[in-house]
Amino acid sequence: MSPVTNNSRARDKADVQQRDVAFARSAPTYGRWISWILVLVIAANFLWLVATNPNFEWNVVLQWFTEGSVMKGLQVTLGLTVVSMILGTLLGLLLGVWRLSENKLLSGLSSLYIWFFRGTPLLVQLIFWYNLSTLFPTIAITLPWTDITFASWNTNDLITPLTAAIAGLALNEAAYMAEIIRAGLLSVDNGQVETTQAFGMSRSRALRRVIIPQAMRSIIPPTGNQLISMIKATSLVSVIAMGDLLYSVQAVYNRTFEIIPMLMVAVIWYLLITSILNVGQSAIERYYARGTTRTVVNKRRVAANEAAPAVAHRLKEDV
Repeated sequence: MSPVTNNSRARDKADVQQRDVAFARSAPTYGRWISWILVLVIAANFLWLVATNPNFEWNVVLQWFTEGSVMKGLQVTLGLTVVSMILGTLLGLLLGVWRLSENKLLSGLSSLYIWFFRGTPLLVQLIFWYNLSTLFPTIAITLPWTDITFASWNTNDLITPLTAAIAGLALNEAAYMAEIIRAGLLSVDNGQVETTQAFGMSRSRALRRVIIPQAMRSIIPPTGNQLISMIKATSLVSVIAMGDLLYSVQAVYNRTFEIIPMLMVAVIWYLLITSILNVGQSAIERYYARGTTRTVVNKRRVAANEAAPAVAHRLKEDV
């Protein structure tokens, strides 16, 4: 065998090995490492400045973080969030189904409700509910256009800061949840609806058993965002003298004038709550994504397995 042939085969082997994906290496990512280092340095410097800044008064933050009045305010915030979110979701489900209804009356009423409550600020709605007695001193069930009254109540007895807060938060949330649920229902393929009709299922049963479970995958992420927004929106009830978390820390710094430390107490609690909710949201999303999650495959390994027979055959011929 001539030296030229040996050199040619050696070059072929080197060329085959160079093209073999099993020996592929990614290009150096120096820029990525440099950017990570810069971000970490900036973040560490910021945290150090915050931790060592005496104006934050971290000893005061630690003192008041689990104080009784703050914890009571936290309980009120969590209670308002849970109750308002449940009521808003239930009403939003009803409104979302009505919005998709072929009944023009139901669809029109749902659209009008969503238009009004999404078009007015939540703070205005809370103040309106709190001052409802100025418009209607009494709330009565009467026969229209007559003096016949079946029952009546004093508005001030019904509309307390608690009921005003729940009404304002829940009714406002229902408008947003209606659109979220409507979008989720529209994400379900029409073939699913046609299948339920072919099996003779009623519309309500089809919604419960087939459509809503499939729509949950699209409903959960924006609903999680709304829940987190609700946690923060409860801070607005402080304007109607509702003793939530923000109202509690305001009551403290109005006496002690330690504004920044007390606001940091509220900020940290809000961050802790939203962080826990983010974890729960991720778990629920994974639950409803079962069977639809795409498995990430190592492309280089697949390519190497596909190319292995051809490479082995080529090397065998060279030998």
